[in-house]
Amino acid sequence: MDATPSLPTRELLDKATETTTRVLDQVRTLAEVVGRHGAALLPPAPGTAAPALKDLAARFARTPATLAQDAQAYATDAAQRWLLFWDVMRQAGNNFVEHEKAGCPPVLVFDYETVVDGRKLARPVNYALVRIKPPEGYPATDPALRPFVIIDPRAGHGAGIGGFKSDSQVGVALRRGHPVYFVIFYREPEKGQTILDVTAAESVFLARIAQDHPKAPKPVVIGNCQGGWATMMLGAAAPESVGALVLNGAPLSYWAGEKGRNPMRYLGGLAGGGWPSSMMADLGNGKFDGASLVANFESLSPGNTWFRKYFDLYAQVDTEADRFLEFERWWGGYFLMTRDEIRWIVDNLFIGNRFSSGQIASGGGETFNMREVKAPVIVFASSGDNITPVGQALRWIADVYRDEQEIKSLGQTIVYLLHSEIGHLGIFVSGKIAKKEHTEIATTLEMIEAVAPGLYEMQITGHAGSGSNEEWQVELVERKIADIRALSGEAGNEAFPAVAKISEMNQSLYDVLVSPIVRQLATENGAEMRRQLSPMRMRRYMFSDLNPFMMPVRAMAAMARDNRAPAAADNPFLAIEKAWADSVERSIDGWRDRRDAWIETAFHAIYGGLAAIGVTGDDEAAEAEAARRSVSVEPAQLADARSKVAEGGYAEAVIRMMILLADARGGVRRSRLARSNALLTTEAPFVGMSPSARQAIIREQTVIVTMAREEALAALPTLLAAAADRRKALATVEHVAGPEEELGDKAREMLGRMRETLGLGPQAAVA
Repeated sequence: MDATPSLPTRELLDKATETTTRVLDQVRTLAEVVGRHGAALLPPAPGTAAPALKDLAARFARTPATLAQDAQAYATDAAQRWLLFWDVMRQAGNNFVEHEKAGCPPVLVFDYETVVDGRKLARPVNYALVRIKPPEGYPATDPALRPFVIIDPRAGHGAGIGGFKSDSQVGVALRRGHPVYFVIFYREPEKGQTILDVTAAESVFLARIAQDHPKAPKPVVIGNCQGGWATMMLGAAAPESVGALVLNGAPLSYWAGEKGRNPMRYLGGLAGGGWPSSMMADLGNGKFDGASLVANFESLSPGNTWFRKYFDLYAQVDTEADRFLEFERWWGGYFLMTRDEIRWIVDNLFIGNRFSSGQIASGGGETFNMREVKAPVIVFASSGDNITPVGQALRWIADVYRDEQEIKSLGQTIVYLLHSEIGHLGIFVSGKIAKKEHTEIATTLEMIEAVAPGLYEMQITGHAGSGSNEEWQVELVERKIADIRALSGEAGNEAFPAVAKISEMNQSLYDVLVSPIVRQLATENGAEMRRQLSPMRMRRYMFSDLNPFMMPVRAMAAMARDNRAPAAADNPFLAIEKAWADSVERSIDGWRDRRDAWIETAFHAIYGGLAAIGVTGDDEAAEAEAARRSVSVEPAQLADARSKVAEGGYAEAVIRMMILLADARGGVRRSRLARSNALLTTEAPFVGMSPSARQAIIREQTVIVTMAREEALAALPTLLAAAADRRKALATVEHVAGPEEELGDKAREMLGRMRETLGLGPQAAVA
């Protein structure tokens, strides 16, 4: 008797097994989340605060008379600081009112002139391209140098954070003589504008830059935060118009992150999807208020948002006022989006996570696909960034490319740079970051065309230079897709596709049942009143001169300033003040940690359960994507590489030899990169080539070396038939490589194999 189950029975068993596996996976995930949060929320071990208490006690080891004097000095100092603090808050409120009346202009510290006003295009948008004017003391811009184009995030705030200070992305490029352009945007969106209209406008901007700089290389496009995905869309839509893309703190993979951290990616799920943003836009008469996005950012760090930044201003009001007012001018400038824009962003990025898989429609049945980006991509992320964690900044690389060999075979160059602690805004506004990371990125970009395609990590190390200068050693180290996955944390949990599915259902119900009613009731006057009553605006109005109770503050603060008597730094009551502030911040952050633990646990419990029973989104699309990634194209690529392995001459041979050496070493230092760039741009036969022609050779030789390394090495004598060419080529490669003792064992071995293959010894090569 045949014991094999019938076909229906077998299908039922397979389905039951699959469901059981899903349930167990989600149970394990939930247990891991609960375990991590439980460990993090445990009270500190006894005695942890003892050293701080001992230090505080030591400060009070004074005579009663001295303590009385300290108390009097502290009381005077605290009262004066209190008055000065409220005066700064009053100034911040007045600045907010004036900034709003002026239409929230960009907060750039550099003068600029408008080149293209997007409001006058055939498809109008509230964007504009401006050219930055070099300040006095800066070198004049050279129109033949590569232009820099900076796209700031439109995530609730206004434009200008990339040029917020002289030590900034703008300042770095201007000091090197590059033309610098900035993509700004206005507070009010144009009627009916969409994200795709914005991308089209930015393509027009790039065309105008190319027209104004016909002799310059293609521009570098820098995208900050949400300007990063806009930059990648631009690179996919107009790959021939960009020379390199730099993504700073840019979230492209919204599902990625680490369990127990990065709670912002769960909020959309607990809200039931993207419909709340659509309702808020409907209540705004078709406009979404960016103040809501800023409120979400602030909620990530309530201890700092609601207390610490104000206490720090109070504690150091004599020195911190200008910095506080400068930053508040940008942080408090709220911009609007159309309903179509915010819905597109939420559906495709925040919840749908469609960009990394190339599923975003661009019109005409086409899609944006990051595999179409041909320009080199540099990604800057930080472990201290809680708005765009490392996983969200890097995971798209592992989503788009099957492995690092595919990156090479497609001729793509991707470089990522990690910082260990800087926060999200520090990536854009920190002077230290501008002087180090952004400067080194700009320097490397000048030589990026000499880098063989592949995946690299940029490592910046330093040593003391002469005087007070700091010299930085930069190296590009080859990495694997496995390294990206290790950095990304969780990315493939089925709970997130379940969110996307539920969001689509809820959005459809809202569009049919609720949206028509809300739109009928909404008016522009009501929408504007609702925006003005937003807590984000009201808390600034309350402390401005619009509030009559703030009128005496200015005069009282002036008196305090004229009679300022700060307490001594070792005053023990200042230590108590700081200890109290630290405890308040810890209490607020403790509440945040418990809130985040509840949010993450609830998310995995709800959507993990839905995923376990099969609510995981578009199964057909997922299967098609999995099939695409599983198909191996290596046999065809191998055959193509072998067919071209003996084609070419001196130029192909030199580039092939440099790629073989770099591949053996596993990376390349900037000094070698500079010599390679000089070779490819100043010496024959490369000097007569266009940048695109040089890049084509580098890409082709990279594929050949990747797919057929031994054949590529053995074919060198064919490419260099003349003995003189062999000697010259090897000498050139040895010069680029630098001192042999610095190469490393594998690179020295490869250099020896090349000499042997060409029939040349160390002396013969330089004879």
